[in-house]
Amino acid sequence: MEDKQTTASVLSVFILVLIQNAHSQRLCIVPPGPVLVSENNTADVEVVQIDTSLSPDLVLDLLVNPDDLFYLQGNALMAKRGLDFEALSSPTLTVWVQCKTENYTLSESVEVLVENINDNPPNFDRTHYVLDVNELSPVNSSVGLIEATDIDSDPLYYRLEPASDKYFRLENTTSPKIVVKSVIDYDTIQKISLVLHVQDTFNGSASNKPFFTSVATLTLNIRDVDNRPPWFQPCVRTSLGPSKLCVSSGYKGRVNLTEKEEGPLVLEPGPVFAKDGDRNRSEQISYKILKGNEGNLFQMDEDTGNITMTKAADVLGPITLTVIASQVQNRDQFAVTQVVFEVMKKSRSPPRFEKERFEGFIYSNSVPESLVLRDRSTNRPFRVRARDEDFATGINPDVKYEVQYSSYVNVTTDGFVILKRVVKTESFALQLRAVDTSTGEFGTAALSVQVIPAVAIPSPASGGYRPGDMALLGLVMAALLVLCLIVIGFLLSRVLKGDGKICQCLGPCFSGPQSHSHRDSLQFTNDGFQTEVDSRGRWGGMFPKGKVLPLGKRSPKPCSSCGTFSNHIHRTSPMSRRSRELRNGSESGLMRPKRKEGQKSVWFKESENSSEIEVEIIPDTTILDDPEETQEEEEPKQEVEVVRDPKAPIRDESQETETNQENTATEKMTEE
Repeated sequence: MEDKQTTASVLSVFILVLIQNAHSQRLCIVPPGPVLVSENNTADVEVVQIDTSLSPDLVLDLLVNPDDLFYLQGNALMAKRGLDFEALSSPTLTVWVQCKTENYTLSESVEVLVENINDNPPNFDRTHYVLDVNELSPVNSSVGLIEATDIDSDPLYYRLEPASDKYFRLENTTSPKIVVKSVIDYDTIQKISLVLHVQDTFNGSASNKPFFTSVATLTLNIRDVDNRPPWFQPCVRTSLGPSKLCVSSGYKGRVNLTEKEEGPLVLEPGPVFAKDGDRNRSEQISYKILKGNEGNLFQMDEDTGNITMTKAADVLGPITLTVIASQVQNRDQFAVTQVVFEVMKKSRSPPRFEKERFEGFIYSNSVPESLVLRDRSTNRPFRVRARDEDFATGINPDVKYEVQYSSYVNVTTDGFVILKRVVKTESFALQLRAVDTSTGEFGTAALSVQVIPAVAIPSPASGGYRPGDMALLGLVMAALLVLCLIVIGFLLSRVLKGDGKICQCLGPCFSGPQSHSHRDSLQFTNDGFQTEVDSRGRWGGMFPKGKVLPLGKRSPKPCSSCGTFSNHIHRTSPMSRRSRELRNGSESGLMRPKRKEGQKSVWFKESENSSEIEVEIIPDTTILDDPEETQEEEEPKQEVEVVRDPKAPIRDESQETETNQENTATEKMTEE
């Protein structure tokens, strides 16, 4: 067909040249330049009008008609059928129209340009794509390219949903290359589903032009790779940046001194065991002791990891073994841990409770942290103790108490049982364990706890004291105590400084308790004169106490300076003046009789009220001849000589004796 079109075109051009050479005038006129026609037009659509006004008898004919797409209707060039841009070999079509009269024939060309419109959607090769992606693929690395085709449009625009996916993204909107956004961990995610959208117009929803879209679903399977070493079990998972770790605390065991145990040794928290750190892989693991096995006391099974003894340990203390677990196929993947064996003397007996069964009590309204009680009648707390016969005192410091089969209580290290939560049953039972943490031996005992009727617990709303009230009361009491101490200190300082008034008022208070019976009587001693000048002009040592003198009934006198009742003699009293006259050697109606050595003179005078007597002991001023003799010789028992006032009436001695027997107070005389 193309050959025919070419031949027809050449022929038309040749004819046209001949005609133009023969005739210089035009017979018909066609529009200059190409005529634009949109594709997909319906049939019988006018393409262009040909001007035939120059020759009324002009006849038009199609000389060249590409693909027989056009026809003439009058002077109009018409499209025979719809023009499909995608079906045309070229978007420009050249149609030759022959214009002829009786005398002349002339040809004109009409160029028809078919305009492509967006009438086809973009298409993917498949509706579903599956991609395999290795975990730990580098960031920004490509995992696949999925393109769509569109015979109408170029370029196409792509987007990935969900757009918030943290692992993958598109390289850009016009390139459907899928790249890694962040490192992928197989243990975290194994499969990712995405939707890839394509459209032939950028932001077509905001345009008035038609646009088309297509979608394809993507499934990205994450493949596990051998990127983690074995992990000893049990372990605690943690992260170090993008890396995942599982940390093991190691293993512990116990062996007895000079004893070889048969079979695999028991370890805590379990036997030595490691598994591949990769979740979807199960590589074979082998075990080996790296160091710490001096003397070859232990051996380890390479396949199972069980540790056995080859001979008995002969030294007390811990033995630390370093153990390695590695993959058989890839020795570069390995992990290391420690196994610690405590070598100890064999225990003769485990801890034992005092009884096999105990009974405790708790109030029904008890709150958490309350103590379980030992009986119903008192609030004494319940306490258990376990003895260990391996210790002389029976107390093993390594014993730890535990509670089993109950969530109501806990037990302290001292053996007290404490409530954990409110009890809603009438009773509950549990088992107590006393574990020797050094040997692993333990003893058990049963405890039955009875719930007894509640007791009233005061609260602030019911009139109880709050903690703030008690704190305020404590502050007030402390302030009062400090104030009392200040007053007492002040009084003591005044007494020590010799304040006369205070001494006069407080003297009787310091002299001891006084009897206030119905019949008061006084007993006097010469304690106030224990130091005296001896017969040789030297002060003697301590005199023995004098004899007690019975006196008649006497009422205490008030102190003139403070109003306190006391039995001391005031400075202005007649007795005080009389005693000063005697000491000064003045004449007096009272003659001092001779006294035996060691005796003292006593002056006492009755006042107008015959029931009151004033007494004063007169010190001896006689100077002794030999002071040394007095010190060397034993001092004789001192006696008191009583000298009565001649004017005073004689009192009945039997009555005074009776008074003396009833009197229980003792007063100390002080020298003026």
